[in-house]
Amino acid sequence: MKDEGRAAGGLDPVRDRAQQQRARWGRRSPYGIPRHDGAQEGVHRSAPTYAALDLGTNNCRLLVARPIGDSFRVIDAFSRIIRLGEGVSTSGRISDAAVDRAVAALAICRDKMRNRGVTRARLIATEACRAAANGAEFRARVADEVGLELEIIDRETEATLAATGCTPLIDPQADGVVLFDIGGGSSELVCLDRSAPSRHGPPLPKIRAWASLPVGVVTLAERHGGHQVTREIYAAMIAEVAALVDGFVAEHGGLADGHIHLLGTSGTVTTIAGVHLELRRYERRRVDGCWMVDDEVTRVIERLLAWSYQDRVANACIGAERADLVLAGCAILDAIRRAFPCQRLRVADRGLREGMLVQMMREDGVWGGEGPAP
Repeated sequence: MKDEGRAAGGLDPVRDRAQQQRARWGRRSPYGIPRHDGAQEGVHRSAPTYAALDLGTNNCRLLVARPIGDSFRVIDAFSRIIRLGEGVSTSGRISDAAVDRAVAALAICRDKMRNRGVTRARLIATEACRAAANGAEFRARVADEVGLELEIIDRETEATLAATGCTPLIDPQADGVVLFDIGGGSSELVCLDRSAPSRHGPPLPKIRAWASLPVGVVTLAERHGGHQVTREIYAAMIAEVAALVDGFVAEHGGLADGHIHLLGTSGTVTTIAGVHLELRRYERRRVDGCWMVDDEVTRVIERLLAWSYQDRVANACIGAERADLVLAGCAILDAIRRAFPCQRLRVADRGLREGMLVQMMREDGVWGGEGPAP
């Protein structure tokens, strides 16, 4: 894990200024002079401020938080669909347009971190940067123009962070959980056993088996199409993913005995929950942690299959940015549901960023210290 320290001086996106700053800071965090706002009730002005940035194949997401009690309070956030991995599955490269979108989003994240006085951060990139031939070139441009050093994490780390971020949503009465994270370029599957209660901070995941499937909503939609999705196209998408999921089951086994439920994190499951709840606009507080039974998930997917592309665009929980991807996500979910038939699914609007925050805060002993997360 990269430990980012406090930096002195300001930030300037101009290339030569950024190069001078990196020469002074080395690998320390280029967030500028901290400015604590002190406006969050219950959070002391001197509390350390953490940032977790997840640059995925489809989204750029940031959380800024301070520890409070045995958890943390988010004081700033950012999320933007940038489609960094658009076309990577066919060209093998991140396009110039995608790089420009990512750089613009990362500049906003940099400014938020600087303005909030971030003292430690982790800035990760996932499948698009892992797969693209020009991933290193992209990271160099981000360092030059934005002043941020991205860390490309491996798939095991990605699965562990997702599990760490979502563990608080496991039903404490459950014997185990099948966690899935449907991403833009890859999807993670994690079988979790019941976690022991934690005296300091959120509970830690107890991972029994995991896999990263080399398929996500962007890559699947690019291969099969996302605008006009017939039943035949949808079945073909499920079959492609099912072959990968079946390989995981063959190696690690299916559902364990006892009380097991699914736990899903990603835009796919939060979108399904939003449509199920008939939300006029997306509301995280109603989606994060909500439960859906298997029949309710099926009914939403059937509705989405019956809708036209324009119908999906018009839905407030989908919109133009997800309308061509949501059915690919549903196909991945259906392949998982067939391999792991559970009656209940819990929806998580959380994941990698929360996992990074928990790991950093545990390492710093802000909750009394039990040692670092696994």
